[in-house]
Amino acid sequence: MATIQSIERAAAVLHVLGAVHEPVALGELSRLLDLPKPTVHGIVRTLCEVGFVTQEPDTGRYALGSGLATLREGLDPHLLRSRAVNWADGLAARTGMEVELGVLTGRTVELVHHVFRPDGSPQRLRVGELQPLATSALGLVLLAFSPAVSASAAREAGDPTPRVSLARAVQLARRQGWACVDSTLRPGVATLAAPLRRHLGHRLGVGVGALGVSGPRDRVLGPSGEPRDDLVTQVVAAAHAVSSTLQERL
Repeated sequence: MATIQSIERAAAVLHVLGAVHEPVALGELSRLLDLPKPTVHGIVRTLCEVGFVTQEPDTGRYALGSGLATLREGLDPHLLRSRAVNWADGLAARTGMEVELGVLTGRTVELVHHVFRPDGSPQRLRVGELQPLATSALGLVLLAFSPAVSASAAREAGDPTPRVSLARAVQLARRQGWACVDSTLRPGVATLAAPLRRHLGHRLGVGVGALGVSGPRDRVLGPSGEPRDDLVTQVVAAAHAVSSTLQERL
């Protein structure tokens, strides 16, 4: 829970700095975030260490650093796919569902790997498909865990469903460590996804992709409408396994 809270606060700092047009003093950040100065100082110090935030030497004010841009530019989707392919294939075999691997591309999610359901039914390869951030499980995970998502992109993403606000869905994804959507992209199909995270400086785990399974809603969801516990366990475990291979710079 403490780790999730730290990521959520770090994301809030980045969103505040991305929304203003000039460097911000520590006291002002503290006021805008409604957090104690020592807490905010610890967050921005970590963000400075990984290049996501810079501090002006003369004024001590903070601004977004170049690390956010280079994070996305330096990520090779093909290399990420190569790290994930074995786990994705195994996940499809264990769950009997199709598996998707997505990365942030502009203001959408791009599928860079897709594993067919192992039942031999007619299917279409969906590599290269673009999914909206707000209405896909992959997108909600990226919104929750990737600091490379700009504040403007998040604002323009819309809401997952008429009944669920985007802020609430993203907050829930951060707290749970996964996201699930039901029939928002394809009728009768539910998708469950978890973040692929890379640790920078051994302190800040940031989302660089998302891994998910898609299948008939009655196989993904239980009678209550919530995702099945065993499926959540398998998806999260596979995502953690892939993430463990991403400790070094891609």
